[in-house]
Amino acid sequence: MAGDADFLPGDGPTSGISVTLTAGTLQAIRARVGKRGVSAYLEKAAQRQIERDNLDELIADFDKAHGPADPEAVAAKRARLTGDTSDAGAVA
Repeated sequence: MAGDADFLPGDGPTSGISVTLTAGTLQAIRARVGKRGVSAYLEKAAQRQIERDNLDELIADFDKAHGPADPEAVAAKRARLTGDTSDAGAVA
């Protein structure tokens, strides 16, 4: 039975559920993907949210073990990654 197996987000068989959305949110989704693309759009959105939640948990665990990151070091690394050297040491 599929309910007994463990699946990663995006894996396993599909299952129908009922989801309640505001009219404006549903209109915006349908405008982007059409009436038949809503389920796939919501699946991808849920997967992205799970990834963000997992990342937030990793950051919280790191902060608990090592303390919060130094904002200046983060800004310098961000500038290095993006190639923006104009405000490499500036803190937002």
